[in-house]
Amino acid sequence: MPRSFISAIVLAVLGLIVLSSSVFTVSETKQAIVLRLGKPQRIVREPGVAFKVPLIENVILLEKRILDLDMPQQEVLSTDQLRLVVDAFARFRIVDPLTTYRSVGSEEGAKRRLSGILASRLRDELGRQPFTALLSPERGEVMEVVQNSVNREAKRFGAEIVDVRIKRADLPTGDPLNSAFERMRTARQQEARAIRAQGAKQAEIIRAEADAEAAKIYADSFGKDPEFFAFYRSMQAYRQALSNRDNTSIILSPDSEFLKELRGR
Repeated sequence: MPRSFISAIVLAVLGLIVLSSSVFTVSETKQAIVLRLGKPQRIVREPGVAFKVPLIENVILLEKRILDLDMPQQEVLSTDQLRLVVDAFARFRIVDPLTTYRSVGSEEGAKRRLSGILASRLRDELGRQPFTALLSPERGEVMEVVQNSVNREAKRFGAEIVDVRIKRADLPTGDPLNSAFERMRTARQQEARAIRAQGAKQAEIIRAEADAEAAKIYADSFGKDPEFFAFYRSMQAYRQALSNRDNTSIILSPDSEFLKELRGR
């Protein structure tokens, strides 16, 4: 076999090796950072085939898609002194891959740093809220505050927080749970007693005002027609005395002053 032919084959193989090492592919879900001797040179965001200098340049791929950030469960002390076990999660994406590489190196590095920041912000913000706020629509506002706070830190790592949610917020099981329920029951009983006392006070005021109004009406009636007023009061007295609700017998003289209205005028 001629040497020229062998040399051509060797050169072709070397050419293929060089070509394959100088070509890389970026998928639609990735973004690439091209490094030359460890220093970032350019960012490739468009999907397709791209080129690099073999042996001198290498490529790091980072996700474009939204990534999940699961948080380990942690205990939080609310303003009403209840210990809560909070299970939360966040979602983020890398918007500046160069900053991400320079600050944390990789996606996993970003997750580790953001996880610590999110845990700290959750403890701080939930510690300012009562337990009931975590069970009401106000929880959405609390999560928005946490998200904005974490986002300010995430920019330093080239990331953006898309969403922060609480999956569950429970009281610890065992004695802490029982004591928390007892404190909540005592607080509700005190609140109920205060409401009943206020209601009784308002009822007394209304009753007194009604009695005063009735007395005024009676007095006005007496001034306009004393005979009718006397007749009306006698009828009321008969109703009270002769209703016989307790089976009591009353013996009166026919000439009794009490019975004058029944005798006629």
